[in-house]
Amino acid sequence: MTTTTERPRAAGSDFAELNRRINAAGLMRRRPGHYAVRLSLVTLALIAGWAAFLLVGASWWTLAVAVFLAVVNAQVALVAHDLAHRQVFRTNAPSARAGLLAGNLAIGMSYGYWMDKHTKHHANPNHDDLDPDVGPGVLVWSREAAAGKGFLARHQAWLFFPLLTLLGISLKRDSVRALLDKTVKRRRAEWALLGAHFAGYAAALLLVLTPAQALAFLVVHQALFGVYLGLTFAPNHKGMPHPDGTEDFFRKQVLTSRNVRGGWLTDVALGGLNYQIEHHLFPAMPTPNLRKAQPLVRDYCAEIGVPYEMTGLVESYRQALRHLHDVGADLRAGRAGG
Repeated sequence: MTTTTERPRAAGSDFAELNRRINAAGLMRRRPGHYAVRLSLVTLALIAGWAAFLLVGASWWTLAVAVFLAVVNAQVALVAHDLAHRQVFRTNAPSARAGLLAGNLAIGMSYGYWMDKHTKHHANPNHDDLDPDVGPGVLVWSREAAAGKGFLARHQAWLFFPLLTLLGISLKRDSVRALLDKTVKRRRAEWALLGAHFAGYAAALLLVLTPAQALAFLVVHQALFGVYLGLTFAPNHKGMPHPDGTEDFFRKQVLTSRNVRGGWLTDVALGGLNYQIEHHLFPAMPTPNLRKAQPLVRDYCAEIGVPYEMTGLVESYRQALRHLHDVGADLRAGRAGG
């Protein structure tokens, strides 16, 4: 295998060479058949879930339906993710229309708000100031951001999974805020579809279930949706290095990302985001091609001496939680106030 010593290459050309190899392998080609099947199955699952909700009616068995719909909603969110990256359709118009239906109408999340947030993340993953996914919030991801924080920051590793139960509600709240702040394009369409979701969801729960069942359904459905969604994104960057701004595109994407080992079930459960390195290097690459790209990218990283992080699913969570725990170390030791 060619090494960096044998064939020197300027850092700025590293991605260009990999891009050439990926395109030569045909891995950027569209996969319309795959997405036709995937979108059909997810749509049918969503329809089946709400049909089951109506058939079960005012029964505590409706909580089983809530669990099923939480999983389906997370799969819809993963489809919206692929739509935002134009993996499904080549142009923006059909991608945006399908994204609005998946995000706003199906799961009650502003597609425009989320796409803007996610675009900033891709441009500067794990950057303390530029990546909204690691910006100071309920959880903090650097010791600098933790300074002066209180109980949550001290014990955030233990609180991580309980806090994920609020993620679904948080996305809805942030979506409404973004629309009110007029920071989202297509505001009329976004409002109409988001309003239709909220109205339909409330009507279904209040008209079909008893008040106690409706509350229980809401809690189970939204809590598990948040946990599943959080567990899908948590392995990708949490606990990985934070860039200092001097990295070229290739290194910025590879060094801040982590892949997760697994078979087809892992691919389905995580929506292909277990190939996070390949996805960040080639965001428009169709999800089913990421598995094929993975050995090419891994071998290329070894060829030019760039670390390539890949671990098991459980270990990825362990690393993320260990990082959260370390961030709060100074606070627990009483060295940072709060």
